Amino acid sequence: MDPLKQKFIEKATALRDRIKAMLKEDGETIVDQVAMSQVYGGARNIKMMVWETSELDPVEGIRFRGYSIPELRQHLPKGDKEPRPEGLFWLMLTGEIPTDEEVEWLRNEWRKRNEVPTYVFEVLEALPKDTHPMTQFTVAINTLQNESKFARRYDEGLSKADYWDPAYEDSMDLIARLPRIAAYIYRRTYHDGRHIEASPTEDWSGNFAHMLGFDNPDFKNLMRLYLTIHADHEGGNASAHTVHLVSSTLSDPYLSFAAGMNALAGPLHGLANQEVMNWIFEMTEKLGTTSPTKAQIAEYVETTLAAGQVVPGYGHAVLRQPDPRFTAQKVFAEEYIKNSDIVQIVWDVFEVVPPILQSLGKVKNPWPNVDAHSGALLVHYGLKESGFYTVLFGVSRALGVLAALCWLRALGMPLERPKSVTSDWAFNFLAKQKQGAAVN
Repeated sequence: MDPLKQKFIEKATALRDRIKAMLKEDGETIVDQVAMSQVYGGARNIKMMVWETSELDPVEGIRFRGYSIPELRQHLPKGDKEPRPEGLFWLMLTGEIPTDEEVEWLRNEWRKRNEVPTYVFEVLEALPKDTHPMTQFTVAINTLQNESKFARRYDEGLSKADYWDPAYEDSMDLIARLPRIAAYIYRRTYHDGRHIEASPTEDWSGNFAHMLGFDNPDFKNLMRLYLTIHADHEGGNASAHTVHLVSSTLSDPYLSFAAGMNALAGPLHGLANQEVMNWIFEMTEKLGTTSPTKAQIAEYVETTLAAGQVVPGYGHAVLRQPDPRFTAQKVFAEEYIKNSDIVQIVWDVFEVVPPILQSLGKVKNPWPNVDAHSGALLVHYGLKESGFYTVLFGVSRALGVLAALCWLRALGMPLERPKSVTSDWAFNFLAKQKQGAAVN
């Protein structure tokens, strides 16, 4: 058994036993009171699922196994200056910061597993070239499901206690192959199919950048940071929750991850990073300058809001402070990028938008989220095709959701099946509550 797999199952077995004992003793303890507004409001803030790999605090932001993003940048093994996503995956799976040697082992392991079957590319080539990159991405993942070890071993007869093993193998295979698939889609869609072979020496992120066609060392560092900070955002966000829900039916990691990517492609989720750049490009075109003043930006923001539209990249369902992922990218830009018009616009929008949104009196979180900055960094280095940005997000998100899927299997979590009600039930329930209150 390989060292990461061994360490993971030791950790998972211990936690599974602890959870079993806790539920036996305290399973009926009331965790939360559910309001009718939550029933109708997308189940916001209802604590009803377990997600081992990360936790989101409204003020502090995301923590991966207890580590904030600045702490990850400090403690994870680095590729050049930025943390390597291989190290984050090890951390999410084991709860431990890996050594340089362990990260190097994982890099080599993913390199061994990164071969993509030819039939996947043949399926992609059958699609129109103007098919959205996220559609191509999910088609490729579903096609790759033919390689699933979990599906094969389940059909052969597999003990529930062993579900975690082929789920881990599928997750490792899929993560290893995703950069090749994503790069193929990018080169096919935007560079006339002029593909670039994988590098035998680069790490996971550096090789991805290389296959995209970007060998600038600073861009490779950006990819390391980008793929680290986008990896997970606890389990309640749409893409993570979708992977959790679908995998709870015992769908294999390929089908589960593909379902999550369809959720990520929505405008209210991962597609937002594409919309941020489209909004900025439209603003600069209408203003006739790539260096607008803050007054011009404020006027354009007011126009956007007056049209009944939102300012993309601002607001978050949970966060009540600027997203630490936005801050991490701003710190990166301050270190690596000088005198960039597009980056300066992002920083000026950051100064202009929150006060305007606060003045409306209706916005709980007027602060930027991760999408507000990521596109500008990519544009600066020449990756200007915003239609591809959500695919980058998806490659990163695989690290978190597939690590969590391994935990789901190892802990033996059940099929997710929440109880739904009708509006008639809701009205009758409220009527009975009010009748009871009147009698009392």
